[in-house]
Amino acid sequence: MFRFTKHGFWEMVLGTIGLTLIGVGLALIHWGLVLIPFLIWVWLMAFFRDPQRNIPGQPNDWVSPADGLVSDITEIPHDELLGGPAIRIGIFLSVFNVHVNRAPCDAVVLKTIYKKGKFINALHHNHASSQNESNTILLGDTSGRPIAVVKQIVGLIARRIICTAAEGTSLTKGQRIGMIKFGSRTELLVSKGLNPTVHVRTGQKVRGGADILLTVDRIGSEPSRPVNL
Repeated sequence: MFRFTKHGFWEMVLGTIGLTLIGVGLALIHWGLVLIPFLIWVWLMAFFRDPQRNIPGQPNDWVSPADGLVSDITEIPHDELLGGPAIRIGIFLSVFNVHVNRAPCDAVVLKTIYKKGKFINALHHNHASSQNESNTILLGDTSGRPIAVVKQIVGLIARRIICTAAEGTSLTKGQRIGMIKFGSRTELLVSKGLNPTVHVRTGQKVRGGADILLTVDRIGSEPSRPVNL
């Protein structure tokens, strides 16, 4: 079943009304011009799509937090939030990707940090990561130990970040945690203390919640069952 994210409700409603009015006006000039607002409407609807995903069941397999292109895989000598070295996987989301973000693993939200900033092209990951407007979600295990960070970063076109992962809540792998409206970047930082093994490469396309980015040492005693989210 084709579904849309609730975070795009007003954009879709207002966009449909506005583009319909534009289409009517263009039709008075030439009926063929109606194709222009129609194609824009199709793109708008597609942008806010929120497909169901088959979530891998093994708890040590972590999934992508976003749809897009793996733009960089970087070793971080020390991450302040994780308290040590980490591996960062950056994912670039074009305006044609699904923009719903998902939890990479079962975890507890320890902290969320919103930061105002610039709107540098998200393809320039070094500058965008540190200077752009962003929302950082610190994830921990059941004992409260920090294990990962998901960072939502705006891009050249993106102007709004939505985060539904409140501090203190428990997340299930693949669970929806918000979205970034229009072109953007999502980062996953994993503590090297979990001995992560990365399974993707730069330039590879990934799907949020469905594609495995890396494997860590097993967390928990019972593997979770595959679900659809």
